[in-house]
Amino acid sequence: MLLDDDELALLDVREEGAFAQAHLLFARSLPLSHLELRVAELVPRRSVRLVLCDADDGLAARAAERLAGFGYSDVAVLQGGTHAWPATGRVLFSGVHVPSKAFGEFVEQRSATPGISPEELRRCMDDGTDLVVLDSRPWDEYHRMSIPTGVDVPGAELVHRVHDIVPSAKTLVVVNCAGRTRSIIGAQSLINAGIPNRVVALRNGTMGWELAGFACERGATRRAPAPSAGGSALAQAAAARVAQRFGVQAIDVPTLQAWRSECEHRSLYLLDVRSPEEFAAGHLPGSISAPGGQLVQETDRYVGTLRARVVLIDDNGVRATLTASWLLQMGWRDVAVLRDGLRGNALEKGTPGGAPLGLETEADVIDAPALHALLGEQNATVVDLSSSRDFRARHIPGAWFAVRSRLGESLLSIPLRGLLVLTSDDGRLAQLAASQAAGVVGLPVSVLSGGNRAWVEAGLETVGGDENLADAADDVWLKPYERARDIEAAMREYLRWEIDLVHQIEQDGTARFRHIPG
Repeated sequence: MLLDDDELALLDVREEGAFAQAHLLFARSLPLSHLELRVAELVPRRSVRLVLCDADDGLAARAAERLAGFGYSDVAVLQGGTHAWPATGRVLFSGVHVPSKAFGEFVEQRSATPGISPEELRRCMDDGTDLVVLDSRPWDEYHRMSIPTGVDVPGAELVHRVHDIVPSAKTLVVVNCAGRTRSIIGAQSLINAGIPNRVVALRNGTMGWELAGFACERGATRRAPAPSAGGSALAQAAAARVAQRFGVQAIDVPTLQAWRSECEHRSLYLLDVRSPEEFAAGHLPGSISAPGGQLVQETDRYVGTLRARVVLIDDNGVRATLTASWLLQMGWRDVAVLRDGLRGNALEKGTPGGAPLGLETEADVIDAPALHALLGEQNATVVDLSSSRDFRARHIPGAWFAVRSRLGESLLSIPLRGLLVLTSDDGRLAQLAASQAAGVVGLPVSVLSGGNRAWVEAGLETVGGDENLADAADDVWLKPYERARDIEAAMREYLRWEIDLVHQIEQDGTARFRHIPG
């Protein structure tokens, strides 16, 4: 199935932390805990071939039953799960977003993407070299930690905005991310676009900078300005050159409408590659916010079906074209840019959050002030189904952490007192779990209306830490800088892992990466 030309959705339904230990290359991480929240967007066509993976622990069978109830009609479970895959001589991969990470290493090798070491960059800075550092990560990552003087220009924004940031062709352009992938793809994007400057990727990004003994900035706020008319014209000309070189297809609105009418037979993903703020201000109905740089970095997060149709949207074609050029090289064949898709069409505002599948009855709810009063009287027990990352950062005092897919076991270990109240980030996951919890405890269960967000918005106290863990915190993969200890060792291990991926990809033999010479 991985080697044929038909559509295939391959989902691993374990928690993300378990998935990151060992999984099939093109498996998408969709934990059983979040199945109802994400599957309709990740795998929109319900007649698609769908294969589920687990560690031969029964999770895939449970997921298959739920998916059949939602109308997915061609669902199979991988016999023996991830334990059986290497027994046939196949390769398992660790980490997350592996296809994109491996592709970055492939690009560096095949394109000979020039790099600069942290030590050389530091010397250039000290010598007063005419240079600019462009950080290709989203704002939250940049704001948390960045290279000194760096300007935030997320991925697909680089070609879109560079001409106003770097007016002189003599300026050295350094592109960085946290590690390697977005540095490489960002630098190579500018090179492919034909800007006249010398462009280099900062080797190993902010991790490499800190491992070299240099300090990162915290809380930086430098952002790239919106393109001027002249800068936009130069960017569009650059995008046209990229489109010609990489064979990027553009379609019009009638073609998109025809493709939409064929959604029962061909999967279609409509991805808006502009910034989240632009998406919220107005987007085509049915489209998903997938900022271009992150889409290339995390393709598996947005597109759950291999060999599906992918249509990219922006305002003037620059960001969509650059993103499409990378997806085509990653092996996605049916990728197109929507020409003038936002002009003259009715647009929706906001960031839509679809209703969960399978929510047949609304659970009893309690608002934040009422729950606060019950907790003060010691007449309530709160179980939080948010991620362990979010729980450690901030949770309701006294709340217990649990993973939804194992909630039954967790409830048996929690000393229940008074009303059992479930909560989660926005309350939706808690609503899905309410009937299951009621069946375990044999008592009424309520859900915190609006979840933890409503609690915070009410101005009520939260605490951090990892007390009251009723289950293993294997639900998330922690980035190196999120580790509790040995952060430098974790950084070095992560960078070695990235570099080695290209060799593992060759062993696996299912990737379809392409190098298109200039």
